[in-house]
Amino acid sequence: MSATPGNGKPKFAMYWAASCGGCDIAVLNTGAKVLEVDAAFDVVFWPVAMDAKYRDVEALPDGSIALTLFSGSIRNSENEELAHLLRRKSQLLVAFGSCAGEGCIPGLANLSSRSAIFDASYESVSTDNPQHLRPLPSVTVPEGELHIPEFCPTVRTLDQVVRVDYYIPGCPPEPHQIAAVLDLAIAAFAGRAELPPAGSVLGAGHSTVCDECGRERHAKTITSFARIQSLPRLDPTLCLLEQGIPCNGPATRDGCGALCPAAGAQCIGCYGPADGVVDFGARLMSAFASVVDASDPAAIDRVLDGIPDPAGQFYRFNLAKSLLRAGRAAWADDGKQ
Repeated sequence: MSATPGNGKPKFAMYWAASCGGCDIAVLNTGAKVLEVDAAFDVVFWPVAMDAKYRDVEALPDGSIALTLFSGSIRNSENEELAHLLRRKSQLLVAFGSCAGEGCIPGLANLSSRSAIFDASYESVSTDNPQHLRPLPSVTVPEGELHIPEFCPTVRTLDQVVRVDYYIPGCPPEPHQIAAVLDLAIAAFAGRAELPPAGSVLGAGHSTVCDECGRERHAKTITSFARIQSLPRLDPTLCLLEQGIPCNGPATRDGCGALCPAAGAQCIGCYGPADGVVDFGARLMSAFASVVDASDPAAIDRVLDGIPDPAGQFYRFNLAKSLLRAGRAAWADDGKQ
């Protein structure tokens, strides 16, 4: 990759779409690595860290940004517009974090229509809205016409809108993972390293969290599932799934160091599906059913019914990227807001 004109350094950008902002914090948590980014790149657009305007990006030549980290899913028309803009201006566009790559928590809104989402937001018991106002894409006021981004019927992942070069999973990605990817990018743009094939997942493994979990594993004969807080005591050395805790490790990509199981909490799947997993939820349901101590389908169903939140369990981070994508209410949205 070649450097851009001007100060001789390749240009860097980072954008925050529909997400909590944790990915930006994770980058800052790399500590001194941020200074290396500043030394190796010309940071031209990073709204959370610098004063930058969209028109500044629009004025750049196409392909002039060497590397863009795009965090967040596509929830509204502004997110979609910036995805197209940054794709056009960037040599490498990276889906950074679970929201951009999988849809993450915002994607669970795909189980509801826009009107139901707005009802929950503007008509709940905690909301003071006596005029029953709703957001509108445009409104005329004495000063002129005001515009706000239009709320899309469903949450989409970045690669459902534009072409993506690489993926960095995690909610958020771990600082050591980000540092390794930044080291690779710095070396590649300096001509000291080769970039991996397009479409690769960077900074994570190819197997599952179970393979890096240090807990003991035996034959699983599960008779019921339960929340951790409902159990009197957990064995600190035994596989959580064997203790009836619905742990998503069997389907989740490794690379996080199995931090949650090591701390006594089940894996919830934030690194997305492991290699070869077509649909995260389907693989996980199959894995759970296979370890139930029953052979009768009805008995297996009764055990699986003990999972308190199936949608959140199986698709907490992956609904927007899954084969399911959305619930009937969202697909049938008639466009009314």
